[in-house]
Amino acid sequence: MTPYLAVLNGPNLNLLGQRQPEVYGHDTLADVEALCTDSARAAGFGVRCVQSNHEGVLLDAIHEMRTKAAGFVVNAGAFTHTSVALRDALVTVTGPLVEVHISNVHAREPFRHHSYLSDIADAVIVGCGIEGYRFAVERIATLVGRHRA
Repeated sequence: MTPYLAVLNGPNLNLLGQRQPEVYGHDTLADVEALCTDSARAAGFGVRCVQSNHEGVLLDAIHEMRTKAAGFVVNAGAFTHTSVALRDALVTVTGPLVEVHISNVHAREPFRHHSYLSDIADAVIVGCGIEGYRFAVERIATLVGRHRA
């Protein structure tokens, strides 16, 4: 069975391409998922993508995949700045965790400068657009010892 990466996207990321394109660009969530799938495949992984506007759905997904996924790519959206529950669930994952933000959160509103996830992440990628997801997949591949063919 091919090992897989969990790609979790939080609230409002289903509106990519529509919501604030001046901040998030014109790429859609489907584009993000295709990029992750292609990047993971090149590194020898499958992908399981989950997006939800509901914190509990994301928590359940983490609980289900925490020991099964080879690594986690997480863009928790606004939950990054508010959810201790999400952090507590992500502390239990057994593979590498990479936090991703499409925009440069440090150049935005002050409340976006704090992340409940950064200090438990193996890497944080900010402000690279959706290409940050590819960087995250490649970083996880490196951390688990799988490199592109």
